[in-house]
Amino acid sequence: MQPKPVFGEAALVQQIGQTRFNADWRSPEHRFRRLLSEFIGTAGLTFVLSGGAAILTLYGGVKMEPLIGAFVLSAISSLWLVVAIYFLGDISSHFNPAMTFAFATRGDMGWPMAGAYMVVQLIAAAAGSYLARAFFGIEGNLAATVPQAGQALQAVFFEAILTFGMVLMVLSMANGPKLNGQFIPLAVGAYVMSLGTFGGPYEGAAMNPARAFGPDLARGNLSTWWVYVVGPFLGAACAVAVARVLRGPAKAQEAQAAMGTPRAESE
Repeated sequence: MQPKPVFGEAALVQQIGQTRFNADWRSPEHRFRRLLSEFIGTAGLTFVLSGGAAILTLYGGVKMEPLIGAFVLSAISSLWLVVAIYFLGDISSHFNPAMTFAFATRGDMGWPMAGAYMVVQLIAAAAGSYLARAFFGIEGNLAATVPQAGQALQAVFFEAILTFGMVLMVLSMANGPKLNGQFIPLAVGAYVMSLGTFGGPYEGAAMNPARAFGPDLARGNLSTWWVYVVGPFLGAACAVAVARVLRGPAKAQEAQAAMGTPRAESE
């Protein structure tokens, strides 16, 4: 009788062995290092965005038109993401609850770990924006993402479309024989740069519930944050469904791309 095939996280454990599985939730050491990695990357993202918006407003020297502001902030966040994914990617580099949700939905990681990731990402996002506020106040609205008046529902679907593309790109690049991990940071940066510039003047183009949460909490207004939760999670769910049709269920390689490099045998 043929054994039942396993996919995603279970396939990775089967392939490398439980003792080398660095994403094992029962290991406090590896649980901590992964959550710390997520904290650093996400806090850095909101700090450079919130701080960047404030600095542009206070010291930019010119009146910041929406398109100029969107372009500059997209460049700042894109460059940070490229750097952060390169130096933290072998540990953990989701930095986005929607991306974590996608990996968990695809089966690359368990839901308890995914829930902890999301909590840490939100705390980190708030920490980054509050740190920027400590330096500059709420100048530049701390790069908060806000839908156009009366267009919250349109913004939800716009966010869903933008996030769908980003998540599908990441899931597709981290796939089997096409496991181009070394190019993912550049692709993510290019996507955020282009779509952030395109969608920023309209509704902020967050594509990330944590990125929207940090500035909103720091400026004391969470009234429209739900837009940047519903939209990205909807887009991520659709991307997982499409990725499964295109490429089938996740294999061990995909789970490893989502979960980081297995620890050495000597650890």
